[in-house]
Amino acid sequence: MSALQPQPRPHSRIHWRTPITMVVLLGVLFGGTWWGWNSLTNSSAEQNCVEQKLPNNRLVPKQVVVNVFNGGAKAGTAQRTAEELRKRGFNVKKVANEPKGNKTDVVAVRGNAADSPEVRLVAGQTSQAAEKIGDKRADHTVDLVVGVKYTRLNLKGIPSIAVPADSTVCLPSVRPSQPIPSGQNPN
Repeated sequence: MSALQPQPRPHSRIHWRTPITMVVLLGVLFGGTWWGWNSLTNSSAEQNCVEQKLPNNRLVPKQVVVNVFNGGAKAGTAQRTAEELRKRGFNVKKVANEPKGNKTDVVAVRGNAADSPEVRLVAGQTSQAAEKIGDKRADHTVDLVVGVKYTRLNLKGIPSIAVPADSTVCLPSVRPSQPIPSGQNPN
């Protein structure tokens, strides 16, 4: 005779581990998809500079982006200098203390190359001899660093710089400070 043994009762316990794992994995998948799409559509990567052929073979202030840094001058000197450069048509991007904390005696102008047209144009605005420094920056912006013995800009700075005929100059793209209304030409 065979003895009937009681069969274990099936557990009515629900196994939660699998559904929880699936929810977590779906969350990671959707989160990664959202982050990737935002990175693709809202990319802050900009061109370093734009090759431009200059009209009349002249570089003018409105085509140059300048950062004005205080390298040891009295407080407010960089701000006043930046305001004067804006009046002359330059696009002033930053006004701050010298980022590396370096002190400058009089005035220094830094850019892609010491003899680049944008560096020469900014240096032509100063009343004192500016130290021109080329640091091979890819974006072709210019830093004007005002130092301890800096006094002021020239009353009338150089209005433009000649560039060789039929040459192109790599300049930062200048973005308008206000949005351009639909249907209007930004130039």
